Amino acid sequence: MRNKFLTATIFSTFALASCNSAAMGDSAPSPTPSAVPGSAMGSATDGEMVKLQSQSPFKAVAYEAFNEPWALAFEPGTGVIFITEKPGTMKFYNPATGQLGTVSGLPSVAYEGQGGLGALAFAPDYAQSDMIYLTWAKQDGEGTKAAVGRGMLVCDAADACRIDGFTQIWEQSQPMPRPGHYSHRLAFSPDGQHLFVSSGDRQAQTPAQDLKNNLGTVVRLNLDGTTAAGNPFADRGSPTDQIWSYGQRNMLGLEFDSSGNLWALEHGPAGGDELNLVKPGNNYGWPTRSNGDNYDGSDIPDHTPDDGFTKPAISWSPVIAPGGMAFYQGDMFADWQGQLLIANLRTQSISRVTVDASANSADEASRYEMPGRLRDIAIAPDGAIWVIEDGDEGRLLRLTPKE
Repeated sequence: MRNKFLTATIFSTFALASCNSAAMGDSAPSPTPSAVPGSAMGSATDGEMVKLQSQSPFKAVAYEAFNEPWALAFEPGTGVIFITEKPGTMKFYNPATGQLGTVSGLPSVAYEGQGGLGALAFAPDYAQSDMIYLTWAKQDGEGTKAAVGRGMLVCDAADACRIDGFTQIWEQSQPMPRPGHYSHRLAFSPDGQHLFVSSGDRQAQTPAQDLKNNLGTVVRLNLDGTTAAGNPFADRGSPTDQIWSYGQRNMLGLEFDSSGNLWALEHGPAGGDELNLVKPGNNYGWPTRSNGDNYDGSDIPDHTPDDGFTKPAISWSPVIAPGGMAFYQGDMFADWQGQLLIANLRTQSISRVTVDASANSADEASRYEMPGRLRDIAIAPDGAIWVIEDGDEGRLLRLTPKE
């Protein structure tokens, strides 16, 4: 691995076998949960055990605490965890050594409401390019947009990295006045040739049915942010030619399964959170159809077989208010191979979901209570599950099978 941390032994020893906050849960304040008796409130101590319900399948250990963490991802080849913080900062944590470090070279963010620094993803060719992708909310006149950029990650000290040559490569087609529903999750196609970005409806609803903008959509791009060839509306000009699917609200999960199917996890309004199988050109109905209602109590017609829209594989009412998701691949929870794990905000839980792309269906097999709101989830190279809690003292937790 090029341009990685100063001392090779740091990594060679890696052996750790929605928008109303009350209804949707995305912006509600998060009190710091307690750990086992004797631990300090408000600050996680490295390696402290976390008390879970007796029926939980997990043993949980808490590590560093972070300031409004939003996303986490494992650096390929090293197992180091990089974590974005919504106010505009980024850190990394090395599970093998306990080393915590900072990352510089980040974009300036519009930190308000649901806006700030968002997702991160390592390029498909990261081993050769050192390229890392980030999303954020940016100021644009009187409004804000979601944006995507990339640069080279350089880590030449044990406690510090930087992003060199960071450049914006994509943004939403128009600024909006309300600081919510950015979505801005990232996924790379299994062949490593395309970048998919979830672009939320920005709390404006109707743009999601208007193909003249890229709000309320999933867009498909080349790795440099240019429009990919072969998109379903390629003959209609920009930004319509970016659109892969539309009629979507606020997608805070975007992942490919092991068979190459793309899934999006969507916050509903008052009810109606959705998991959707994303297909090119499909219209998922928002705001014309939803299995939830408006926050003022007014009805939104539910999905029906003859409404002309693509139906969710599963929906939740009451909402779970999802924070992020990951398909499980690993040895620690062998029976869960290929199943979807969802980090939930409102229900303070992890949902385990089985999916069937051939039938466009899914089923929540189980739900596991956690001690706090969960913002994101990722699977480690050794098969352990890592989650990050929401809030200004969000802890990083490692979950392994209960002994």
